[in-house]
Amino acid sequence: MEKPSKIAPAKGKLGVLLPGMGAVSTTFMAGVELVRRGKAQPIGSLTQMGTVRLGKRTEGRSPLIKKLVPLADLKDLSFGGWDIFKDNAYQAAAKAGVLNPEHLGQVKTFLSGIQPMKAAFDHEYVKRLEGTHVKKAKNKYELALQIKEDIANFKKNRRVSRLVTCWCGSTEVFIRPEEVHSTPEKFVEGMKNNHPAIAPSMLYAWASVTSGVPFANGAPNLTVDIPAIQQLAHDNNVAICGKDFKTGQTLMKTILAPGFKARMLGLEGWYSTNILGNRDGEVLDDPGSFKTKEESKLGALEYILQPQLYPTLYGKIHHKVRINYYPPRGDNKEGWDNIDIFGWLAYPMQIKVDFLCRDSILAAPIVLDLVLFLDLAQRAGMRGIQEWLSFYFKSPMTAPDLYPEHDLFIQSMKLKNTLRWMMGEELITHLGQEYYD
Repeated sequence: MEKPSKIAPAKGKLGVLLPGMGAVSTTFMAGVELVRRGKAQPIGSLTQMGTVRLGKRTEGRSPLIKKLVPLADLKDLSFGGWDIFKDNAYQAAAKAGVLNPEHLGQVKTFLSGIQPMKAAFDHEYVKRLEGTHVKKAKNKYELALQIKEDIANFKKNRRVSRLVTCWCGSTEVFIRPEEVHSTPEKFVEGMKNNHPAIAPSMLYAWASVTSGVPFANGAPNLTVDIPAIQQLAHDNNVAICGKDFKTGQTLMKTILAPGFKARMLGLEGWYSTNILGNRDGEVLDDPGSFKTKEESKLGALEYILQPQLYPTLYGKIHHKVRINYYPPRGDNKEGWDNIDIFGWLAYPMQIKVDFLCRDSILAAPIVLDLVLFLDLAQRAGMRGIQEWLSFYFKSPMTAPDLYPEHDLFIQSMKLKNTLRWMMGEELITHLGQEYYD
C-alpha cells in the first residue's frame, strides 16, 4: 500500500462529538482544558508526550509524535455531545466524582457551557439506566436523521471545519451480527422497521459515517463493527475504529501475557474479578450488558497465547472474568487477578495482580489520542477500519477473516510504523544487524 500522497493540513477547529457525557467524557474535556491552560500535563497521551524513533539508533532522531505528524492542536478542539441526562458537563463531572474540587473549580465555567443534546436512547439496550433527556421519533431511522441534523447544526454553529465522533456511552446488551447488519440498504430498512438488532449506538455510527465524520467506538458494543457501517465508511471515505477502550485489567493482560509467551511459560488459569461503583458498574450489573463486556475481555488472552500453536502450554486455560457493582468504590475500579502459570518440568507458580486504577483517568487520554489520530487518518485519506489504532482497544476491529492483534507491544510497533509510513520515513524492524557488519 502506497503512503498517502499528501496529508491535508489541520486547518480550523476540530469538533469533538461525544455520545455519552458521563465520567469518561467529562474527565477528558476537563483534562484537555487544564492542559490548554498550562495547569496540568497530558500524562497517558501518546499524541502529546510520546516520541517516535526515526532512522538508525546512531542518528539520534526521536521527535515527539506531534512534531512528526500534523495533528490538530489542543487549542483547536471544540466539544459537544449527547446524554440521556440534561446535566451540563460540569454537573455531570461533579456527579461522576472523578476529579477533585480544585481541578473542577478551575474548569467550572468552561464545563458549564457544554450542554448535552438529547440522546437517542432505548431502555431495552441499557436496562439499568432510565433516560430523561431523550429524543422522540416514530422509528430508529428518524432518530438517526435527528442525530445527523445535530451533527450538521454543531458544525455550523461552532464553525468547526472537521469533526470526529467518539462513543463514550454505556455498554449495551449483547447483540450478534444479523442479516440486517449486512448491507447499508438492509440497515436503513431495519431502522425504518425498528429492528431489535439495531442498537442506539449504531444510529450514532450511521449518522456520523453518512455525514463524513470519523467514528471511534469506546464500548464493546457492535456499533461500527458490522458490514453495513464498514461499507458506508468506504463509500463516504470515513475512518473508523473500535472497540472498547483498553484501560485497566485488560491492559494488564496485554502486557503480561506476551511476556509469558515470549518466555514459553505455561498458563493453567487466569481468574479476573473487578469491583467498580460508577455508572459503568451499574450498567454492567445487568447480565445482558455484562455479556457484551465479558466477550470483549475474554478474547485477548486466546489471541495472544495462540493455543492452537502451543497446545502444551496454553491448550487448557481456565479463564474467568467477573465484574461486581460496588457503589462505595465510585470510579476507582479495582481489578484483581490470580494467574496460575507453570515452568520448567511443569512446576507450578502463581502471580497476583491487584490494580487499583482510576477508570476515567486511564480512558481520558485514549479518547484524546483517538480523536487526534482519527482526524489525521481522515485528512490522509485513510478510510474504513484503522487497525493501526488497535493499541487502544480490548477488541480491535480488523478486516473480515483476519484475527486481531492483541499483543500491546506489537500494537505499539504497528502504530509507530504507520506514522513513519505516513511521513515517508523508513519502517523500523529492530533487526539491528547493520551495526555489526
